[in-house]
Amino acid sequence: MSVKPIPEGYPRVTPYLCVDGAAAAIDFYVSVLGATERMRAPAPGGKLGHAELQIGDSVVMLADEFPDMGFLGPKTVGGTPVNLYVFVEDVDAVFAKALAQGARELDPVKDQFYGDRSGQFEDPFGHRWHVATHVEDVPPDELEKRAREAMESLQGGD
Repeated sequence: MSVKPIPEGYPRVTPYLCVDGAAAAIDFYVSVLGATERMRAPAPGGKLGHAELQIGDSVVMLADEFPDMGFLGPKTVGGTPVNLYVFVEDVDAVFAKALAQGARELDPVKDQFYGDRSGQFEDPFGHRWHVATHVEDVPPDELEKRAREAMESLQGGD
């Protein structure tokens, strides 16, 4: 029997989040994003050594910070350059729930030129999430036109 190089039930790309307060983060992601917990492995000192969540057809792994190993969360290092994009059934409801549970609004929910209704928040643990509901299939030629107009408006119409 051979071992599959990509295990069954795992996507090819899986984000792994370092969180100061991993157990609380799991509660947040379950409540706000509808995640389900696949597994949890405790570590010494009451920390969480590894956990896996299922969000739709995606897997997110996470664990508590372990500074001795250089495994540090965004609040410890002063922010994150990474944004996670998640499609949800009702972006307005998910966004409102996130804010009600301590997330900070970075960009309000609005219709985007590319056909998604989306907004961005930073969760209470420093991770940045774009949540979106796809509301319009935009043909390629129209998407190109809208993208050009959006970039021009950002640059002041130059």
